[in-house]
Amino acid sequence: MNYLLAILLPPISIMLAGRPIIGIITLLIWPFALFFSGGLTHPMFILLAWFIIFEGRNRQQG
Repeated sequence: MNYLLAILLPPISIMLAGRPIIGIITLLIWPFALFFSGGLTHPMFILLAWFIIFEGRNRQQG
């Protein structure tokens, strides 16, 4: 579920993955990056959110 949310709203997904500070910083940067790049930076934020979700799941298991 969180991976799907990462596609639509990466900052919210990062916050839900247990990284609120990174989520807030991303939330501040994300709209400006989308506007100035014309949406080309959105995949970068998706990959960041997926990496943080994956890392959090590995940390909980090990």
